[in-house]
Amino acid sequence: MPQTDIFHFYFGLTLVPKSVQFPILRALGKKSVFHYLGSDIRGKTPAELAFGKKANAEIVGSYDAIQWVPEAHVIPPGLDLTPFTPVPPSDRARPLVVHAPSSRSKKGTEFVIEACSQLPVDLDLVEGVPHEQARERYAKADIIIDQLLVGWHGVFALEAMALGKPVITFLKPDVVEKSAAGYGVRLPIVSATPETLVDQLRPLVESPALRREIGAASRAYVEQVHDIDHVADRLIDLYRSL
Repeated sequence: MPQTDIFHFYFGLTLVPKSVQFPILRALGKKSVFHYLGSDIRGKTPAELAFGKKANAEIVGSYDAIQWVPEAHVIPPGLDLTPFTPVPPSDRARPLVVHAPSSRSKKGTEFVIEACSQLPVDLDLVEGVPHEQARERYAKADIIIDQLLVGWHGVFALEAMALGKPVITFLKPDVVEKSAAGYGVRLPIVSATPETLVDQLRPLVESPALRREIGAASRAYVEQVHDIDHVADRLIDLYRSL
């Protein structure tokens, strides 16, 4: 059986207690990698994250997440860009703002609604629809608002950027700098908090040229940092180093 098959077999075997999965792999001479998702980290104590230390390597998807797992390798999430044909923002006088909250309370949706009510925009809240339909609505957007509370972007923002849209979300300034240093390119997302959203949104509302400029930079960013083939190469390099 190939090494990767053995890894997935033992790791997914529910009869084997979590505490001994990595030791079993090590005893069998198999290398292992623990790849964290955001939900695997946020709100967890060091004791709850200690399990991953038994792997040969740990991976997190952003320079925000590394604060919880300092020893981890930062490899950004990969996105298959094939279905994402860029659709530049329009020149319309009332731009279409799209916001797609998985959780209104966690994404700050009430602040998005309030800010949009103060500006000459139309707001499309995308909720409870299949992903393909949601992506069609993202493609019609002139401006995308991701979230205003978490401090870093998610996959929704990446999909919007892949479509060539300017994105607004709350970004921690120190993480922006670490990401720029780590990836060699600055994230073109416009950062905003509930208090600054109207002021950060207004220039995009008033300038179609600015919308297209940031949208084009956004597409270039995901091509450079998040393209699934580039990310796969980074993963393979890590596997080979173990």
